[in-house]
Amino acid sequence: MNYLQQAYKGENEGWKVILTVLIVSGLFIFNLIFLIFFGDGFDVIEEQKKMLELVPSKNFWLAINLLPFAVLLLLLFLLVKFLHKRSIKSLTTARNKIDWKRAFFSFSLIVVITLGLFAFSYFSDPSFVEFQLDPVKFTILVIVSLLLFPLQIGLEEYLFRGYLMQQLAVVVKNRWFPLILTSVLFGVLHGGNPEVDEMGPIIMIFYIGTGLMLGIMTLMDDGLELALGFHLGNNLLAALLVTSDWSALQTDAVFRYTAEEATNQVSEILIPILVIYPIILFIFAKKYKWRNWKANLFGRVIEPAQEDYKIIGE
Repeated sequence: MNYLQQAYKGENEGWKVILTVLIVSGLFIFNLIFLIFFGDGFDVIEEQKKMLELVPSKNFWLAINLLPFAVLLLLLFLLVKFLHKRSIKSLTTARNKIDWKRAFFSFSLIVVITLGLFAFSYFSDPSFVEFQLDPVKFTILVIVSLLLFPLQIGLEEYLFRGYLMQQLAVVVKNRWFPLILTSVLFGVLHGGNPEVDEMGPIIMIFYIGTGLMLGIMTLMDDGLELALGFHLGNNLLAALLVTSDWSALQTDAVFRYTAEEATNQVSEILIPILVIYPIILFIFAKKYKWRNWKANLFGRVIEPAQEDYKIIGE
């Protein structure tokens, strides 16, 4: 039974799906509605600066922002377990057990690539960042990040690439529509980030493109492990390595961008999408011997007869 078919192991009545989505996604939906109808003239960056002045530290602010994700992830797991009556493993992978080695490899790959690109940029032109390491604050940041970022990225992956993609597949009986829709939703629900105010709507290409790549990973690899590792590595380095006055993550990172506003918008958005992400997918494809791209990304999803399954198009 493949990854999307795992949803058939549980109960998929429409009201259960709607209730789960509303409970787990309610916070995101509220923020999006607020920005659409009441966001005119609302400066996200300035409001964030005002909030930072009211809290004891950036680490405290980071923890406050990440804690709701932990609560929502727990709610998602409880709803899948007791409302849909299926296991968390079925939400994670089609394998007999969760392959944490895959997650670790994906995590390591994005960390190495990110550090390598940053080192190249830094030694080419160190003026774009300034060194601001505070050992005490940074140590606290590392602790907060290691405790809470796995829960934050866990919610986003289990919700978008896991629950929503599987439940949509049950309804539409194909793979491409859940892949596209969850990628767009993933991007849209990041629309409240300060980067959108700073860089403009063009950054939505990056958010949606990232969601698309994570979805492709999940479908081709029959599980969430690679997406979980990649997302965690990406977000950890975003918090620990470099911060800026206009980013969603205001942290006591090792470096801070010296520019007061975002620059090189197009290249910063398109290079990851058009160059880095394809390279990463190529590495995964070679390592894990991905085959049947057309069937895995565009094939039909049918209800299995007991434990038998078939992807039409293979």
